[in-house]
Amino acid sequence: MARRAIFDFKPQLLTEKDLLMNRQPHTIPSTHTGSLPRPDDLIKLMFAINDGIPVDHTALDTSINHAIDEVVRKQVEAGVTIINDGEMSKPSYATYVKDRLSGFTGESVQSYFFEDLVDFPRSAEAVAGNPGRRKRSAPACVSPIEVIDRHAAVKDMTELSRAAKANNHKDIFTSAASPGVVSLFFGNNFYKTREEYVFAIAEAMRFEYEAIAAAGATVQVDCPDLAMGRHSAYAKLDREEFRATIRTNIEALNHAVRNIPAEQLRMHLCWGNYPGPHHHDISIADIIDIVWTAKPQTVLFEGANPRHSHEWRVLKELGVPKDKFICPGVIEPQSNYIEHPEVVADRLEHWGQVVEPDHLLAGVDCGFSVHVGTTTIDPDVVFAKLKSLSDGSALAAKRLFK
Repeated sequence: MARRAIFDFKPQLLTEKDLLMNRQPHTIPSTHTGSLPRPDDLIKLMFAINDGIPVDHTALDTSINHAIDEVVRKQVEAGVTIINDGEMSKPSYATYVKDRLSGFTGESVQSYFFEDLVDFPRSAEAVAGNPGRRKRSAPACVSPIEVIDRHAAVKDMTELSRAAKANNHKDIFTSAASPGVVSLFFGNNFYKTREEYVFAIAEAMRFEYEAIAAAGATVQVDCPDLAMGRHSAYAKLDREEFRATIRTNIEALNHAVRNIPAEQLRMHLCWGNYPGPHHHDISIADIIDIVWTAKPQTVLFEGANPRHSHEWRVLKELGVPKDKFICPGVIEPQSNYIEHPEVVADRLEHWGQVVEPDHLLAGVDCGFSVHVGTTTIDPDVVFAKLKSLSDGSALAAKRLFK
């Protein structure tokens, strides 16, 4: 299989301290997983684009830039340590790649469903009825995958860096779809094998990963395929078949990020950010040994919602490799409850039994608005939750660093 370079990537010369997000001693950095609520004017423009209605692209760029300015300011005010642009330029955390890569068109015929929602049809109706999910589109791969937009990822980083600098904030990250999650959403009607398909995606996505890294940001690779995939498109696979599938996904991911230091990489493990019963979620015990083989140093995963909040005990028993950092979710993004800082601190103290506190970060289970127009949570509540995340992290640090 051909492995050709897309551009001459030259990583920034960052110190080890920089690569570890400028972490201050005896602190637990706080962050989140990417998407934040978009303003109404931007949602309307993005919905229009999705519906094929012409829009003024100057007005679109202005709306995106204003949204980035606002969301960066709000994160800084909330005390979040490692911030991003809220994915303001993207209609969805994964499907945005159809506009940056060639090869995707039409509508995917890939079998995609959530096994837990099959058991509870009224829950399925509620999830499907969310405006953000109704507008989501997932084309199929019908021709060779190539990078066709080398501007978008660079522009994302330019605008985030500008907004962060204006707020005197250095620690930034940007999320990008993993090869595996793209293959999960976009059915393959072109490549001879699934392995060939996922590696073609990886080679094309390498441009975006390296553009983020070249800007000095942490690269977050979104990997719901490694967990959510089990009860969705891959649900017909047995345990060992699914494990083999995610091994291939991680091999492709490692190929795509081979030029980026592990310390500048993090990955988000996810069981699906939708308000379903989740009783078919695969246990972290069944996949974590494979997850650890991925290059990113830091792994973010769900730890606040009722289906996975017990799994700190699982990882305490199984152990975490000494070279890995973990960022469990201690805030839940589907609920308008604002977690008390003491609840956040309690959750982090549990995770402090799993790893040394200097290998622990505080996160959110998933994005707050993974698809543009998602209406699950009050946008104003989001930043109050992030403030509790920051305050709770400070409380936990005082208790864990003794």
